[in-house]
Amino acid sequence: TEWKMGDSKPRNFRTSWDDGGGGGGRGGRGGRGSGRSGPSDQMGPRAPGSREPPLCFRLSNSMIGAVIGRSGSRINNVQRSTNTKIQIIEGDSEAEVKIYGSKDMKEKAKAAIETLIKKQESYQSKYDVDNVASQPPVGRDLTRNENVRVQKPMIDWDRVKAKVAEWEKAKWADLPPIKKNFYIESKATTSMSEMQVDNWRKEHFNITCQDLKDGEKRRIPNPTCRFEDAFRHYSGLLESITSSGFQSPTPIQCQAWPIILQGLDLIGIAQTGTGKTLAYLMPGFIHLDSQPIAREQRNGPGMLVLTPTRELALQVEAECSKYLYKDLKSVCIYGGKDRDKQIQDVKKGVDIIIATPGRLHDLQMNKMINLRSITYLVLDEADKMLDLGFEPQIMKILLDVRPDRQTVMLSATWPDTIRRLAKSYLKDPMMVYVGTLDLVAVHTVTQNIIITTERKKRALIQEFLDNMSPNDKVLVFVNRKLVADDLSSDFGILGIPVQSLHGDREQCDREQALEDFKSGRVKILIATDLASRGLDVNDITHIYNYDFPRNVEEYVHRVGRTGRAGKTGISITLITPENSKIASELIEILKKTNQSIPEDLVKMAEQYKSHQQKTEAERPRKCGRKSKKF
Repeated sequence: TEWKMGDSKPRNFRTSWDDGGGGGGRGGRGGRGSGRSGPSDQMGPRAPGSREPPLCFRLSNSMIGAVIGRSGSRINNVQRSTNTKIQIIEGDSEAEVKIYGSKDMKEKAKAAIETLIKKQESYQSKYDVDNVASQPPVGRDLTRNENVRVQKPMIDWDRVKAKVAEWEKAKWADLPPIKKNFYIESKATTSMSEMQVDNWRKEHFNITCQDLKDGEKRRIPNPTCRFEDAFRHYSGLLESITSSGFQSPTPIQCQAWPIILQGLDLIGIAQTGTGKTLAYLMPGFIHLDSQPIAREQRNGPGMLVLTPTRELALQVEAECSKYLYKDLKSVCIYGGKDRDKQIQDVKKGVDIIIATPGRLHDLQMNKMINLRSITYLVLDEADKMLDLGFEPQIMKILLDVRPDRQTVMLSATWPDTIRRLAKSYLKDPMMVYVGTLDLVAVHTVTQNIIITTERKKRALIQEFLDNMSPNDKVLVFVNRKLVADDLSSDFGILGIPVQSLHGDREQCDREQALEDFKSGRVKILIATDLASRGLDVNDITHIYNYDFPRNVEEYVHRVGRTGRAGKTGISITLITPENSKIASELIEILKKTNQSIPEDLVKMAEQYKSHQQKTEAERPRKCGRKSKKF
């Protein structure tokens, strides 16, 4: 189509002037041009020896970049192969292309440009979801490589969302059906009156249940107060539980089992040592064994348990092995162990994967593991996983897990980050929390607070260890790996058998340290907060906080390592003036569990509060004095 100068007032967008030309000029509405322009701007440049008028046609602005190519590579190739010169003048929505040269070469150049346009249109059609949100290409002056601003079209977000929805639907279209509801309420459970249920929940650590589904709320199932009420139809599972010596389920198990067995998503909030692992494992075994598709036809594992630490992952795997059901196979995947062996274990065929996010994400990104077959997902100690910075890996992992899965999330606390995670990855969950959503240490632990100085701490712990009885088992918490190594080295020189546990130790050494402590070969384990979660040693008699943790949440988790499984425990915590910031919060924790509060701790809290108020009062005066100088 012949283009006439009077058609519009285009921005002059010239490309590929005579390579040896100099000078420059600007034309139109803010466009850029450079090089020789021939007899006049209206005629444009001419190919050497050519008297032919230019061949003109229109081009969509969105295709300018596809024609030019990076740094002008494509348009330069066209010009060299056809011995032509090409000028592009951009308008409001379309650009004008002028080709100078012989008649045959102009047609050849036009055909080459049209081929480039068709390729780009084909690419946009194939990858529309990605390209519709991308920035439109920017035209360039081929001699000076100057960027020219191109008006950006509005993004049709509704279209983008529709395309993403179509892609998601197609991605999961070939998945086999799954079954989630396996619950048959027992007569004893059904017969409980509303008052009986309320009284039971109050008597068992004030259990509270909520339905987080929007709109009409569902009935909260009655608790299954006996193992038979939950698993009477699964004799093999019932036998493995009763043979372990348990007399009755824990409160969180009683209320979580009927919810999970109904196929509902669950958020469980309870302190460490309350039986959360079996709360999700037992229904998970039933879920895996009762699917309509046979295990050998599922092409991958059916259950995934994500944990924050290697120690907790190993603990969960030990529980899986202890309550083996219907020959379900499990594998533990975590960093620090032979990666190739873990890959081979998965390829042999497993039903349950227990993993830390880092190593699992590594295998996922390298396509070494199939997560599309997962129908039962557990996020264990979710708050700790977020504290350790695993949220990006968790998000990427869950992208490959089918969206209609059943999800169980366990946490010891309920901060905003956990609420956001639950809202993103659980569908209409129910929530069960034991006690209160406020932070509370376990009531079975006597908490002793000692106000001291940094210099006196070594003598205090030495005195404590010297007075240990033969039956005492102590977990000593420190904040830094170097302190753990120093203490263990000093005590070893004194002939006191100890082990240490922290992230810089080799995995085999960490496992040996835990084994020595669990078996009783050593009675003292010095550890960082690596051991504050997932360390299931029921006979720990004392927790010794040599260093106060970075926050009171971690203090609660540390204290929860003792007083487990119905036993009582003692914690000793050393507080120095450097810890005064947390004194008020610690006092609140102690009050909730009716602990003795030292007067020195109260004074420390009051002094810190007074100091803060004084600082706040002085701040405006300082700002005022500063402002007068300007």
